[in-house]
Amino acid sequence: MKFTLSVALTPLDELTELAKTAEEYGFASIALPDSLFYSETVTADYPYTPDGRRFWDEETPWVDPLVAAASMGAVTSRIQFYTSVLKLGSRNPVLLARQVNSVATLTGDRFGLGLGVGWSPEEFRWCGAPYEQRGKRVDEAIEVLRLILGGGMVEYHGKFFDFGKLRMSPTPARPVPFYIGGHTDVALRRAARVGDGWSSAMMTFDDLRTTIDRLRELREEYGRAETPFEIQAVCIDRFGVDGYRQQADIGVTDVITVPWVFEGLGFDAPLQQKKDAIKKFADETITKF
Repeated sequence: MKFTLSVALTPLDELTELAKTAEEYGFASIALPDSLFYSETVTADYPYTPDGRRFWDEETPWVDPLVAAASMGAVTSRIQFYTSVLKLGSRNPVLLARQVNSVATLTGDRFGLGLGVGWSPEEFRWCGAPYEQRGKRVDEAIEVLRLILGGGMVEYHGKFFDFGKLRMSPTPARPVPFYIGGHTDVALRRAARVGDGWSSAMMTFDDLRTTIDRLRELREEYGRAETPFEIQAVCIDRFGVDGYRQQADIGVTDVITVPWVFEGLGFDAPLQQKKDAIKKFADETITKF
């Protein structure tokens, strides 16, 4: 079992200090959220809350997760970083490949790419990408990313993306892992088919168990049952050593957590209190695994 610190909704001037503290006390990774902008209105429901409302507002701090990874990577030496999850549907995969190449290299191959389609029609259209056929476009975009990140002179000729021979240098020394997000069956199929892992949003333990069982079925269907596969989970009703062991029993390999929440602290709590919460969580939990 690994433990990952989520820095969602955290003030940006705290990120490097939290990264250093998380590394010091044994966290394996830092999960980096993604949001391009806050539109005044949206024409679709947010899929991960019961009422479809966003749980952040126009004042909530966000930073590009690749920039954040490079910044935190510069002050650490061991801890990993991954996006949880980056919205691929509104981005150009060739430009994104350049960014991923850069951050993977600058962090010494400590970067993983968590990917989702995206849910907001405004993010797609205002960034110049069609909302329609977004799933098929994302499937092609993943192919483009893997192709370019694999190194060498490559070309691609698909329905949505088309380019002649090109090469991006440098190439990461190790393949960048792709973690696929999403709770729909089509998203789970994408994760089972092409992912190195699956990343959840907030889920109950029972829903998480059902989803992991479904992923096992799909990986078997695609002939990938023996391929290493991460399960990154945000479980909302199993905590503490016993709760995390229950998660491990159903197949979770990586718990995404926010230690200061367990201390009753908000995201605007003083930095030192957050650092103290990280140390306490490590002492009481991480050391038991």
